[in-house]
Amino acid sequence: MAINNFLLFNLTLHLLLLLRVSSDPSRITGDVSRTPKKFLEYAKSPEVLDWMVRIRRRIHENPELGFEEFETSKLIRSELDLMGAKYKYPVAVTGVVGYIGTGEAPFVALRADMDALPMQEDVEWEHKSKVPGKMHACGHDGHVAMLLGAAKMLQEHHQDLQGSVVLIFQPAEEVFAGAKKMLKEGALNHVEAIFGIHLTNRVPFGKTASRAGSLLAGSGFFEAVITGKGGHAAIPQHTIDPVIAASSVVLSLQHLVSRETDPLDSKVVTVSKVHGGNAFNVIPDSITIGGTLRAFSGYSKLQQRVKEVITKQATVHRCNASVNLTPEGKGAVPPTVNDMNLHKQFKKMVRELLGEESFVEASPVMGGEDFSYFAEAIPGHFSFLGMQDETESYASGHSSLYRVNEAALPYGAAMHASVAVQYLKDKASEVHDEL
Repeated sequence: MAINNFLLFNLTLHLLLLLRVSSDPSRITGDVSRTPKKFLEYAKSPEVLDWMVRIRRRIHENPELGFEEFETSKLIRSELDLMGAKYKYPVAVTGVVGYIGTGEAPFVALRADMDALPMQEDVEWEHKSKVPGKMHACGHDGHVAMLLGAAKMLQEHHQDLQGSVVLIFQPAEEVFAGAKKMLKEGALNHVEAIFGIHLTNRVPFGKTASRAGSLLAGSGFFEAVITGKGGHAAIPQHTIDPVIAASSVVLSLQHLVSRETDPLDSKVVTVSKVHGGNAFNVIPDSITIGGTLRAFSGYSKLQQRVKEVITKQATVHRCNASVNLTPEGKGAVPPTVNDMNLHKQFKKMVRELLGEESFVEASPVMGGEDFSYFAEAIPGHFSFLGMQDETESYASGHSSLYRVNEAALPYGAAMHASVAVQYLKDKASEVHDEL
């Protein structure tokens, strides 16, 4: 009788535990590979959403610039430890590469950037940046929170994954091409495809935008020092005026787009800084100018023409000019080109997850992204997650007034997790069909 009572007690306890798990909104049950909406329900649960918001706010309060993301990286590793997810660190100084699943092929990667910008935050709120002159003004704090949210979901369901998910927490996206360094250090070894998601105020909340082919332009910078001979402003004939030369250079650079570029081939050349002189009555010895150039094609030729225009226009005005096309180590970033097959898979996943009207066909954007290095190495897909609310305005990226609509975080986490599961499932089906 005692044995029977003991067995009955154990059976009752087991049933109670099952009921508790099935009713807990913070856990995933069932085959989520068949129903991606379970990921979204999970990510929207108060416990998980609040957790992602807390992570995002902690990172926002303590912004770190490229290759300086030591505390951000420490936080990421701590959360992965709590989940029981494996990872490799350091990769590219501060980067973290996590692994979830079987540890065997196929491998698919999800990427989040994690660096801040050298800007002063002008948004007054409880979690404003605590570091003067540094701010998360492009949503990378949100990107980290979304990828950790996806990691949490995938890890809880790791036994059902039909392959491996690689989590790329990347440093130095903004200016130092951290993706390139991560590639060199083997972050994408064995990986067959990679997906990236970026928050944006240009797409309505709950919608996602992307396109096949060229999405973002190749981008880079230039800086030039135009040197003449300074002197008294009242006797300019005794000087070689670099101000006049610089003015001519700025105007002539605009002709590279208006007169040398096919109107159907988008290019941008912008002079965004001019420095020189410190007195009203003194012509300076030199002027420094700098700016950016963007192109979907013919980028190298555009670089060459920028250099030619600056040096030759300076010569016309009897000045000398030195041109640096990688100022402060900021190299050019290639265009971001989305793989056609991955785009089809992504669009299908978004419509299943968020509804038929949730996907928006994006137009090409002249902004640049070093995700392009990943997408050059293997098939890649980059997309934008909308956060613009009808009741509240959100500033664009790189604005001192930039804010993240935290209600969008569950959508990004669910999209990350869903596209990874769907990719692995499709790859398993391909193998089965071949057999």
